[in-house]
Amino acid sequence: MTEIATLRKEVKLLKTIVYIMACMFIITVTIAFSTRTRFSEIDAERINIVEKNGDLKMVISNKEKQHPGRMNGKELQARQREAGIIFFNGAGDECGGLVYDSDKKSAGMIYSVDKYLDDQVMQLQYIENLENKKRKYGLQFWTYGKENAFEERYRRYKSLENLADDSAKNKGLAQMKKEGLLSADRLFIGKNYQDEIGMFINDSDGKPRIRLYVNKNNTAKIEMLDERGNVINQ
Repeated sequence: MTEIATLRKEVKLLKTIVYIMACMFIITVTIAFSTRTRFSEIDAERINIVEKNGDLKMVISNKEKQHPGRMNGKELQARQREAGIIFFNGAGDECGGLVYDSDKKSAGMIYSVDKYLDDQVMQLQYIENLENKKRKYGLQFWTYGKENAFEERYRRYKSLENLADDSAKNKGLAQMKKEGLLSADRLFIGKNYQDEIGMFINDSDGKPRIRLYVNKNNTAKIEMLDERGNVINQ
């Protein structure tokens, strides 16, 4: 057998071996990613839950790697967010989340529900100031005077952040509130910072109008207030 024939035979054999190894690798990878894997314990800084097509549906993350959020198909600028779970809808936008944390000054856990194409409108919340031992917990509702204005609100907030003058910032926020860009507290059911437990209803400007509660002295009260905060019936 000539050297050329021998070389051809060896090359053919090498190709066959490479082909078999490639097939085995593909089969192994396919099995690994198409079957359920069970772990007794796993450590992870962030887990992304996606659909088959790669669309993001949920992020479970620590504080450092938490998703900044997304609206109208655009990812928001990097920002500090607490550890927890962020949910995304079929359009790819953030639609709520569960976050929690604590330090020497405060502690809390919040489950938020966002309006479609806008910010949060409902929360189940626990918030505590560890320094003065004040806490509130319950169900909170908000409304916005201007509907679907997230991008405008976000842009205006960012412009105010760059102002060094606090009075100018406050003036800007007051103007945003006047234009209906800021949320208004509408309903809280639970325990407030004054140790009152009950239902507290506000008007579209966020002003208290109906208070049905039991105070810290176990006195039951039903109050109706005018737009200036004066009790008109109890």
